[in-house]
Amino acid sequence: MKYSWAIIGYGEIALEMAEVLKKNGRTFYGIFGRSFEKALSFAHRFGISKVYKNAEELFSDKSVDIVYIATPNSSHAMYITDALLHGKNVLCEKPIVLNSFQLSNAQNTAKKKNLILSEAMTLYHMPLYKNLQKRIQSGEFGSVKMIQVNFGSFKPYNPENRFFNPEKGGGALMDIGVYALSFARWFMTCAPEQISSQVTFAQSGVDEQSGILLSNSKNEIAVISLSFRAKQPKRGTVICENAFIEIYDFPRGNKAEITWTQDGKKEFIEDGNAEDALFYEVLDMEKAILNSEKEMYLDYSQDVSDIMTKLCSTWNFSV
Repeated sequence: MKYSWAIIGYGEIALEMAEVLKKNGRTFYGIFGRSFEKALSFAHRFGISKVYKNAEELFSDKSVDIVYIATPNSSHAMYITDALLHGKNVLCEKPIVLNSFQLSNAQNTAKKKNLILSEAMTLYHMPLYKNLQKRIQSGEFGSVKMIQVNFGSFKPYNPENRFFNPEKGGGALMDIGVYALSFARWFMTCAPEQISSQVTFAQSGVDEQSGILLSNSKNEIAVISLSFRAKQPKRGTVICENAFIEIYDFPRGNKAEITWTQDGKKEFIEDGNAEDALFYEVLDMEKAILNSEKEMYLDYSQDVSDIMTKLCSTWNFSV
């Protein structure tokens, strides 16, 4: 079945999604953005039929099946709610919302409307992650003991841009931490119950770097290192009884190195393509709608959102 997609936003990630669709012989049906002129230019570039003057016009269009939200973090909850109330399925960029309360409300609306709501978290949809999760659950590597995640990027300080502006949902946790926490949650047997951290703040008040420690009832521990003003390797490691698994460039990881601890033997696996990361999200979303699934890894997104909300509360950082 062919589904009709509309997009809200025309920034960097929106551009990448449009390019991925074009590569696979598809495009969006409609677009809305704060600047009609920019949205019109985006539409001309990618052959998009409809350019809406306002969001209400998009949501009221009966031809639209799915809305992809690619706007600043602070606007996600508003657009998600409006789209769901108008009967649209929603795929929203990460972080899906700013706190766990917003996500709980959105989930309830999606369930009442019998719609699919999902976070565009790349690693949930990469073939490599599905492969590894099945192998871990089979007991092949022994039980999970520890997870280590590093993610750091250098962002020039500017209190007005989305990275450092608290009113736009800025901060390392919201921008890159959501990936690291999603990696940890994907491989943990159950949600963490204990959360501790150390944090330093930028002049604008958002978190600039942090160390986060998670543990759950299965005695699994996750150690996460985030930095916004210093580069780190994007590396995730899953440490099990019989082997440890390393994934570099983990947000869109398609390669992993497995080291078997008894004899040091190494296994290299590759599954999927990093450049198709966003298209895997599209395919999974459409599959979920076709099969009438009520959620698509949204339980993981909720757990991650719960962690982020607790961290922000501990840091006295309002979102």
